[in-house]
Amino acid sequence: MGIWKDWSRFEIGWLSIFTAVTFYLFFAWDDSFLGLVSSTSGMMCVVLAAKGKISNYYWGIIQTATYAYISFGYGLYGEAMLNGLFYFPIQFIGIYLWKKNKTQHDVNGEDVVVKCLSKTGWIYTVGAVLLFTAAYGLFLKYIGGNNVWTDSATNVLSITAQIMMLKRLTEQWLVWIAVNILSIFLWASALTAQGGNDFSMLVMWSAFFVNSIYGYVNWRKMYSIQMREAA
Repeated sequence: MGIWKDWSRFEIGWLSIFTAVTFYLFFAWDDSFLGLVSSTSGMMCVVLAAKGKISNYYWGIIQTATYAYISFGYGLYGEAMLNGLFYFPIQFIGIYLWKKNKTQHDVNGEDVVVKCLSKTGWIYTVGAVLLFTAAYGLFLKYIGGNNVWTDSATNVLSITAQIMMLKRLTEQWLVWIAVNILSIFLWASALTAQGGNDFSMLVMWSAFFVNSIYGYVNWRKMYSIQMREAA
C-alpha cells in the first residue's frame, strides 16, 4: 500500500471524492488556479490532522498562505488576517510542539499524544469566545468588512480551535465543526453577493466539515487507545 498503508478506506474515499470535485470545478467552471491549490492543500492538511499526523502542518503552510490572499480579494478581511497573520506562522509552532509530544510506539515519528478538555476549561473557552466575537465584530464593522458578525465568529472560533489543536485536545474538533458550518455560509454569501469563480472554497469547507466530524470520532478513539496503553 506504500504511503496509504495506515489510511482507512473512508479516509482515502473522502479525500478522493472531494479532490475530484475540486478538479471538476477548476476545469468546468473556470475556477481559479490559486483556489485549486488552496483547496487541495487544505484537504490534505485537515485529513492528516484528523489522523493525528504532524505532516498536516506542512500542507497547512501552503493552504493558509493561498487562502489569505483569496479572502482579501473578496473583502473578507477577518479571514485574510486570520490566515496570514495567525494560521501561517502557527504552522511552524505546531510542527515544533507536536514533535515534542509524539507517541512512544510510533515508528514513523508522526503520531501525537492526544488529551481531553476539562469542564472548567470549557467554561473559560465559551466565555472567551463570546467576548472576543463581540469585540472583533465591532472592529471589522469599523474597517468596512463584509458579513462582519459571521466573519468575526468564524475567526474567533478558528483561533480557539487552533490553540486547542496545538494543545492536542480532542474537543478541538467540536469547535472546528462550528467553524466549518459558519465558513460555508460565509463563502456562499460572498460568492452570491460579489460573484467570482472560487467555488472550490465551498467544496473545501464542505470537505472540512465532513473531516471535522471524522476527526472528533477518530481522536476519541485515539485517546481511548492511548489511555489503555498507558494504564
